[in-house]
Amino acid sequence: MSHRRHKHKKEPAEAAHTTGVEHHHEEDKTEHEHGTHDAHSHGDGHGGGHDHSTMGHMHHMEDMKHRFIVSTIVTVPILILSPMIQQWFGFTLNVPYRETVIFVLATFIYLYGGKPFLTMMVDEIKSRKPGMMTLISMAISVAYFYSAMTLVMPGGKEFFWELATLIDIMLIGHYIEAKSVLGAADALEKLVKMMPKTAMRVKADGQLEEVGVDELEKGDIILVRPGGKVPADGKVAEGESMTDEAFLTGESKPLYKKPGSDVFMGSTNIDGALRIKITKSGKESYLSQVIELVKEAQQSRSKTQDLANRAAAWLFYAATGIGAVTFAVWASIASPMDAVLRSVTVLIIACPHALGLAVPLVVAISTSIAAKKGILIRNRQAFETLKDIDSICFDKTGTITEGKLSVSDVIAIEDEKSLLKYAASIEQNSEHIIAKAIVNYVKSKDVKPVKATDFTAFPGIGAKAVVEGHTVMVGGPQILLKEALALPEELKKYKKSESTKVWVAVDGRIVGIILLKDTIRETSVEAIKTLKALDIETWMLTGDNEAVAKDVAAKTGIDHFEADLLPDQKLKIIRKIHDNGKVVAMVGDGINDAPSLLTADIGIAIGTGTDIAIESADIILTKSDLYSVVPAIKLSRATYSKMVQNLWWASGYNIFAIPLAAGVMAPWGIIIDPAVGAVLMSVSTVVVSLNSQLMKQAETI
Repeated sequence: MSHRRHKHKKEPAEAAHTTGVEHHHEEDKTEHEHGTHDAHSHGDGHGGGHDHSTMGHMHHMEDMKHRFIVSTIVTVPILILSPMIQQWFGFTLNVPYRETVIFVLATFIYLYGGKPFLTMMVDEIKSRKPGMMTLISMAISVAYFYSAMTLVMPGGKEFFWELATLIDIMLIGHYIEAKSVLGAADALEKLVKMMPKTAMRVKADGQLEEVGVDELEKGDIILVRPGGKVPADGKVAEGESMTDEAFLTGESKPLYKKPGSDVFMGSTNIDGALRIKITKSGKESYLSQVIELVKEAQQSRSKTQDLANRAAAWLFYAATGIGAVTFAVWASIASPMDAVLRSVTVLIIACPHALGLAVPLVVAISTSIAAKKGILIRNRQAFETLKDIDSICFDKTGTITEGKLSVSDVIAIEDEKSLLKYAASIEQNSEHIIAKAIVNYVKSKDVKPVKATDFTAFPGIGAKAVVEGHTVMVGGPQILLKEALALPEELKKYKKSESTKVWVAVDGRIVGIILLKDTIRETSVEAIKTLKALDIETWMLTGDNEAVAKDVAAKTGIDHFEADLLPDQKLKIIRKIHDNGKVVAMVGDGINDAPSLLTADIGIAIGTGTDIAIESADIILTKSDLYSVVPAIKLSRATYSKMVQNLWWASGYNIFAIPLAAGVMAPWGIIIDPAVGAVLMSVSTVVVSLNSQLMKQAETI
């Protein structure tokens, strides 16, 4: 599993420039040097870069549309003046210098309508990656120059009308593709638009001043009136209100906020005025990080896209070879004109236009759907692997359970207040949920913690410090083993308690125990049941004692559990499951989970977890809800299925179409003209686009 060590390296920009989509980027750079139109680039988190990129992409799309309209208008007189069209529709129209007029009009379409393809062909050749644009350019160039030759050399027959209609179809195909990719980024567009531009800051004298969001700093107090958007992450200092955070968490119900509650940039304040103290602003805000994660996911490399790129390259060489053989065979059994027609049709049919769209469009749509459902993808390959998981491991506290522990009992051998003071004096230095629960309980008992010195933390075990001259240790069952502490007779009966236990030792002697209770999340039972229905084995890996773990496992229906685990022991279990041939996912939220998230094939962090856990994860669930894992897995499966379908639509038809284009059915009167070939090729592109849009049905998962 060595690949996990490098899984968060950001892929180079070229990773997003896949066959098909990249051609638009290159054309855009050539046509308008003021910017690119990378469909997956969304700026710096403040909207500027994103808007510029989107405008570039829209410019490209509108450019293709404009070229299509102009070329189609110019095509009409070419069709009317073409003898074959006149013969088909039974009319005759003789115009002086007919051939010259058609030649001039066709030259205009070749140079104007064909310019994007010709320009991008040069880019492909320069990068030594000939592909779709090279095939298209070869086809229209052969058709154009051969037809031009027939005007001065007897024995040939021009087909300018086929050339014109071919370019028209290619342009409309590219327009549809560009529009599809642009539309796929809608969810991200909405996220960016949610970022407020201004804020009302409260000055030292209590007066309000309107400032730009970029001017806000950590510690500032801002006022958000009813109906306004929160301009930065922070905590409510004054006021009560309901806020709408659906865009971040997928939670449709408004959330109640009071002093001390967390609020996030972009959320809407519904019915009360709030004064908020800023904790994070600008790029540090949760919304900015969400946008960056979505952008990173859309840019990260897809294993399926690598396959599509290789298929496109193979198709280019196969089409070129088959086109050459087709020309040679038809030149020997028929005429040079027939040979050119057949070989041009082969090149057109084989254009991997849809192949270039097959994966990037699905990636864009699935990433947007995931973001709207509160599933943030940091690593694209891990998300694709999620469909294959056989086993999923969960941390208990904060993942399966609410993680909102409360002290249920305190058993002190001597003085209870002294025990609480010692425990809180150490735990006040920790952000762990158990520590917070103890500190809150102690404060409610009007016991004041004192300053602790020489503080040392033992991850997964407990902590140690000097309090009022005494060496004090607090921690779970593992601390008894680590320090070889003797358990007093009167406390032995609590060793098997189903509660979470925190032992307190002073100067090497156990003086009491604090018992805490947690509640299982309402959705955990349903999540475990659904995962088992998907044939996924479930594990709970916890540092808590066996009695607690056994009780939680029984109530949730988890297949296997391991208790009293240190962080390194969790790693060993995950590796053992993996070594048994299983694809393993790990779901967690705490600092202790970070190594496990990195070791598993797919690391999934609950969004309310610590920053280090989120940084270690491949996928982040913004809801504090274990059931969010289920739609993530289903979306991964739906995404892969759609990619495979698209690859077959994009390239599978070539198995039948290329032989037809080469003329193998000519003895039976079945012949495909270049224009018909262009229609078939464009139809495959439209099918791929429409099939990708069906991904949006995954939103009902």
